[in-house]
Amino acid sequence: MLRSDCRSLLRKLEQTGTLLVTAESLTGGLIGASLTAIPGSSRSYWGGFIVYDSRAKQAVLHVSPRTLSSCGAVSNETAREMARGAFLAASSAVAHTPLVAVAVTGYAGPRTDAGLPAGTVWIALCTGPDVQDIVSTCYHFRGNRAGIRKQTLKQAIALVRAQLDSL
Repeated sequence: MLRSDCRSLLRKLEQTGTLLVTAESLTGGLIGASLTAIPGSSRSYWGGFIVYDSRAKQAVLHVSPRTLSSCGAVSNETAREMARGAFLAASSAVAHTPLVAVAVTGYAGPRTDAGLPAGTVWIALCTGPDVQDIVSTCYHFRGNRAGIRKQTLKQAIALVRAQLDSL
């Protein structure tokens, strides 16, 4: 089922002429790997950033140190800044091409910081350079580490697909 979801998303991206960029923390590249397992994915998948550590989030996607210290690495604000950072990085390379960025940050478990339960995941979508071009949602997935990562992948794909369907 998941492979067909990825294939369907890639077809929709290609039909709309939109490129996808990913910013992954807890999934550690699972989204990008799942998409690129499908032949022809390079027509619609620009690439991605794996920013597992907070220092990588700062250095690569320009997530504010203030955001990370005051809100935490797993927060609405961090997910939104990750999505915007990925969008801006890709848009500078593919000017005048429609682009959507998806960012995921969360706790896959078994332990977490900041008192949030394992399975707490923020997913953000960015479709433009401005703050109003970003939407984000918090999810509370259940299961083991692998299951939480897989649920995050599935939900991220579904959200991008829904965004494209609304165009």
